[in-house]
Amino acid sequence: MKIIFLGTGTSQGVPVITCDCEVCLSDNVFDKRLRSSILINIKGKNIIIDAGPDFRYQMLREKVKKLDAILLTHEHKDHIGGLDDIRAFNHYQDKSMDIYAEKRTLEAIRNDYKYVFTKKRYPGIPKMNLVNIDNKEFTTNNIRILPIRVMHHKLPVFGYRINDFAYITDANFIAKEEKEKLKNLKVLVLGALRIKKHLSHFNLSEALEIIEELKPQKAYLTHISHLMGKYSDVSKKLPQNVFLANDRLELNIN
Repeated sequence: MKIIFLGTGTSQGVPVITCDCEVCLSDNVFDKRLRSSILINIKGKNIIIDAGPDFRYQMLREKVKKLDAILLTHEHKDHIGGLDDIRAFNHYQDKSMDIYAEKRTLEAIRNDYKYVFTKKRYPGIPKMNLVNIDNKEFTTNNIRILPIRVMHHKLPVFGYRINDFAYITDANFIAKEEKEKLKNLKVLVLGALRIKKHLSHFNLSEALEIIEELKPQKAYLTHISHLMGKYSDVSKKLPQNVFLANDRLELNIN
């Protein structure tokens, strides 16, 4: 299984164009982050988790010519705002895009993209096959996927586990029974927004506590705002098996 981090940033705490903080002015490419998304290549299939406003550029940059499914964590715009751009895949693959999410998120998509679901279809609009999932294992393209229920303040959202890999972004609470699903991981990707505590996201110390409890072989932090600090500074403070993820980072998990 090959993992590519399409983006590791967030709309939370994104600075205005005039921001002159050290992170925003950094020359280090690792401090330049698009909205969080990840590409998973497994059994010859390409699956992405979340399709935010940077989706089109991320697909072009990584030269993704085939996309087999999209998993959505929740309906916030920085996670679904790029779905209109699946139309190129619709055209070249000659089929609707399978999009997996829970009922509430699918309803948000139907509302945000009303023109996709009208009876009289305008030529060239995206084709979406919305698939309702709940907190039970499901299969797409012969790949078993286990949802992980986490809380984003008061909003229930999903993370996902595939084999020995798990991906969780917007969260600040994971119940005990859901942590059971996260045992014996080779790689855990976990959101960590910033240094200071936040209402709806794990901060750095909270994310490290979760990682210490779950004990994956390796962990990568994502959904990082500029308020976290510079990549080079934060990386020095992390445990040996924990890393700040960066856009275009590639992992191979056997």
